[in-house]
Amino acid sequence: MARDTLVGMKISADFTVIPDDFAKAAAPEYFNGGVPVVSFPFYIDDVNPEARYLHWEFVDPDSIPVCGFEWIHWSVANLPIGALMYDFNDSHALAIPPDFSRQLPAMIPETVQGRNSSASKFLGRSTDPAVIMRYNGPQPPDKDHEYYLQVWATKKPLPGLNQGFWLNELLHALRNSGEAPDTDGIFLTGKA
Repeated sequence: MARDTLVGMKISADFTVIPDDFAKAAAPEYFNGGVPVVSFPFYIDDVNPEARYLHWEFVDPDSIPVCGFEWIHWSVANLPIGALMYDFNDSHALAIPPDFSRQLPAMIPETVQGRNSSASKFLGRSTDPAVIMRYNGPQPPDKDHEYYLQVWATKKPLPGLNQGFWLNELLHALRNSGEAPDTDGIFLTGKA
């Protein structure tokens, strides 16, 4: 099938409400520094066959009325698609497994994770990279929030991004990449 007849990349998960193991109701062993740190699984389908790298953000737009800004929960850049396990007999050829954020540095060290909002100087939280440069699970304080996971696929790695990059650096790198990345996203509910 020609690329121009495809709908484009699709992001999905086996849930629409983020399960407790990946959010504020997680078991104590899934927390670090008061934050749930086990990332949830998701699928990436129909990626442009020319794409070689994945990048994503997981953010909470509903945090804006609570704290004055969109909360960054997780960002990843320069994940080589070839480093992921493929099962071409599975309807989901690319799967991001549970707890990927904590396993990523050992599994695929060339992939970088950005700072999340726990790294903000205004919060005075942990300086532990395992907390501030990894997945931070949803902990909405006021009501259920709608979180947004957006994934981009590019043909080349994004230059200039190192461990602990800020989300704006990822967005600038995507804009300046010289290509139109394949992209999709999904909203997932985090329970209060």
